[in-house]
Amino acid sequence: MRPGAHIKAAAEVLEDVLVRHRPAAQALADWGKAHRFAGSGDRAAIGNLVYDALRRKRSLAAQMGADTPRALALGAAPRALGMSIDAVIASADGSPYALEPPSEVERLALSYEMPQDAPPSMRGDFPDWLEPSFIRAFGGAAAEEGAALARRAPVDLRVNTLKADREKVLKALARFAAGPTPLSPIGVRLPAPDGPGRHPNVEAETGHGRGWYEVQDEGSQVAALMAGAGPRQQVLDICAGAGGKTLAFAALMRNTGQLYAYDDDAVRLRPIFERLKRAGVRNAQVLAAGDGAALTALGPRFDLVFVDAPCTGSGAWRRRPDAKWRVRPANLVQRQEQQRALLDRGASLTKPGGRLVYATCSVLPEENGDQVAAFLERHAEFTLLPWREAWAAGVGGDAPSSADGSDATLLLTPAHHGTDGFFIAVLRRRE
Repeated sequence: MRPGAHIKAAAEVLEDVLVRHRPAAQALADWGKAHRFAGSGDRAAIGNLVYDALRRKRSLAAQMGADTPRALALGAAPRALGMSIDAVIASADGSPYALEPPSEVERLALSYEMPQDAPPSMRGDFPDWLEPSFIRAFGGAAAEEGAALARRAPVDLRVNTLKADREKVLKALARFAAGPTPLSPIGVRLPAPDGPGRHPNVEAETGHGRGWYEVQDEGSQVAALMAGAGPRQQVLDICAGAGGKTLAFAALMRNTGQLYAYDDDAVRLRPIFERLKRAGVRNAQVLAAGDGAALTALGPRFDLVFVDAPCTGSGAWRRRPDAKWRVRPANLVQRQEQQRALLDRGASLTKPGGRLVYATCSVLPEENGDQVAAFLERHAEFTLLPWREAWAAGVGGDAPSSADGSDATLLLTPAHHGTDGFFIAVLRRRE
């Protein structure tokens, strides 16, 4: 397929996403099934263009003077496909597999540069209604933080130290330009592709099949390390999902002690069984999804309760940009209610002297610092452990600064740390 066909196909997929409100991954998969002549390279180029257009939808709409699928596909094409503006214009020649030629307005818009006094939400590519939250979190850097969340993300891997070490994984993936993560001592990073390039399918590699590594963002790795799980402890992952942090805890515990994984959602929890087996985990018990009575019956026995709470997912917008434009104020309120309930439940299961670690893949203060402050007001038996202490004990090395300047809790962001947006608070129950 020629570049003009890639742009037209991306516009068709964006129509499915923006007008019919379908998830981008599903829309792309269905387009591929209906156009089996498209090779893997073509599908990668189209997917990159669709996701880049969604990442930068707000600024592209301002640039092009419209937020139609056609406008977004044209506006995103130079960067997403590594093309010059003249080449993009030439590719839209009205042929059967290309867009109609650009208007004079569209031609001029392709050269538009965003003014520095544009609103932070426009420069940072996030919804207007979230601008106050971003300013609360980042002050004058709100636009820069948002813009970093609108760029492509690398692929981060967590080395499973039950079966391998970092050097072994780096060697196995050397042909993909794999390198060590800068913060996590057990992480490997594959850089984000440029233009129409694509990420390698690392889960198809022999090392993954042997359980040497799992795909996990560095921010999530740091959260697991800071939690302080160790040998012979009692540990509960209360929002385990597919089990990424459960696997990380098992390795830190060296397959000793007792590790429990729980989630309310059976569909989210289902993959954990295969992952535990592949990773060689022997100390984990998976509770039945949604069985709150079984969870409560465990009682306050745990040295560590980890709450990776459901949230708006603003920290993961690099990977799921369509979710950025679907989130609404009502969704934020709903998530806050869930977070409060999970923190209270986690508190009831933490033993005296134990830790309750609260984490979100969000950068919004309403889901992060505000929740921790409200929890401490409700639970005088808990104190907040300054995050640098948890960093020194679990991660090691020089600690960076928190993206929001806090000394009490840690906010990781792509702009500051090269990770997804991730918030971590370590709470300790008094003896």
